[in-house]
Amino acid sequence: MDTKTIIGLIAGALTTVSFLPQVLKTWRSRSTHDLSLSMYLAFSSGVVLWLVYGVMISSLPVILTNTVTLALTAVILALKLRYR
Repeated sequence: MDTKTIIGLIAGALTTVSFLPQVLKTWRSRSTHDLSLSMYLAFSSGVVLWLVYGVMISSLPVILTNTVTLALTAVILALKLRYR
């Protein structure tokens, strides 16, 4: 693996992991009152586009990290809709 790929994986991992505390807090508290649905919808749409872009350029860091980020934001969105 080249240096660019390693840097991309580390950067993506750090930004992706940043969503984990929000997912855990939301899951445990069962409260999504303070979360903006429109922000998470817009963010998720952007992540989908990054994922498509990653596939188009065959970039492992972009594909991998955006797949995980999309999964985490999907959990938050599902909890937001469930605990409305």
